[in-house]
Amino acid sequence: MNDYRTAVGDWFRRFRRALAYPLTSYARLLTAAVATGATYVVLVLSTFPQFSLQILANSPSRLVYAVVALTRESYLSAGGVGISLLVAYALLTGIAVTNAVALVRRARRASVETLAGVVPGLLAAGCATCGAGVLGALGFVGAMAVLPFDGNLLRVEGILLLAFFLGRAGDPRTCSISSTARGEAGVE
Repeated sequence: MNDYRTAVGDWFRRFRRALAYPLTSYARLLTAAVATGATYVVLVLSTFPQFSLQILANSPSRLVYAVVALTRESYLSAGGVGISLLVAYALLTGIAVTNAVALVRRARRASVETLAGVVPGLLAAGCATCGAGVLGALGFVGAMAVLPFDGNLLRVEGILLLAFFLGRAGDPRTCSISSTARGEAGVE
């Protein structure tokens, strides 16, 4: 039981470090902000893909109108919890993208093994966008009606998946692969 507490404590410590990493420089903060904003726009536009396509096909300059209108519609359909989950998901994705950029830069210097460890976190960043948005884009609007909690469950799962991978990776500047994870005896 003590090993479990130690593992959970280590995960929370790495998770806090992963969340703090984008705050260590202005460039990282800007990367996180741009990735967060882009993720939010994609998430909101994917809630009603036909409307988004019609508005943007008519005039791409109406992107702001589409985002504002669909944010309002998301609030009306999923409530404050839904919007909060969208924002939390976008923030975690921005942090994950910033950390992934740092890990990819390190992986170029390290090995393919390190780069392969980044892939699950990048795939997790697509979870919420591929859930509700793809169902609607493929014409399965009826499937959206049967999703529990207005699709919020998909968002919660995406947030948990992102948090898990951020907690596993920690600060990308100090991330290392444990030798015991590869089946060898020894220390990190």
